[in-house]
Amino acid sequence: MTALLLVPLVLPFLAPVLARRTLDRLAPATALWVLTASALALAGTCVAALGALVLTGLLKLPAFAALGELVHPLRTPSDHFVLPAAVAATGVLTLSVWTLVRSAFRQTRAWRTARTQADRRPTAGDLCVVDSPHPDAYALPGRPHRIVVTTAMLRSLGSAEREALFAHERAHNRACHHYFLAAAELAAHCHPALRTARETIRLAAERAADEAAATAVGDRRLIVTAIARAALAGHASPSDRPDFAPAATTGPVPQRVAALLRPVEGRSRARRFTAFLLVACTVLSVAAGTAGVADFHHEVEIAQGEDGP
Repeated sequence: MTALLLVPLVLPFLAPVLARRTLDRLAPATALWVLTASALALAGTCVAALGALVLTGLLKLPAFAALGELVHPLRTPSDHFVLPAAVAATGVLTLSVWTLVRSAFRQTRAWRTARTQADRRPTAGDLCVVDSPHPDAYALPGRPHRIVVTTAMLRSLGSAEREALFAHERAHNRACHHYFLAAAELAAHCHPALRTARETIRLAAERAADEAAATAVGDRRLIVTAIARAALAGHASPSDRPDFAPAATTGPVPQRVAALLRPVEGRSRARRFTAFLLVACTVLSVAAGTAGVADFHHEVEIAQGEDGP
């Protein structure tokens, strides 16, 4: 049982490398779905495995064994391994919950501030212009969706570049990329390796918006110019936007520019097969975690006298 529960704790360390390869080998919009679903599955299985380890250690204690109505000792590997593993799992889960709660409060406060500021400004359709000396532009989720841009950013771009930037941000809102970014943030608090995968998911969202904007505008080089100049203008400017509010200036801009300038080419089966390694890793983690939790539940039933050994 315990060995199976360790698999979901180890496999996520492969996620950062596999996530980058997946983004390189799939269309950005498809990669975004695959990366986010895999990150959530890996995170959920990791939490389930940690929870099972914690319960295993607790049920070794007489007080919790009586509370769990155990009539037989819980069959597990050596206590010299189980109890330290349970203590470590408890510490990891506690730290994860603490950092997640702190992040949730901080992000909620930032979103409310940005939303209040946007709602107080006059709008032109979905566009909201904020008077600020700091160049910034981002897609703000909510009802209705807004594109927030500062006056400093508008002054940094030409008219065609502005329209390209707006097309990029509208692509974010239209595809609801804030949900993907929020899911990536959640997964990052469940396993340290998923923090790097979170950055790849953010890049996938920007790449997907880049491609959608290029299709809408019909000029890939104009999108390149717009995001490059916007990033250059706002790279040193502070921003109060929440992390799940996507912006054209985020992510490794040189990598995005290179992707836009590359000719669009088909993706062979071999390239796609390499990307499917992430899916295989996720499926293996979920299968091992499910089997481990099911085995733990079966051992508890035996200890409760509900099932024969």
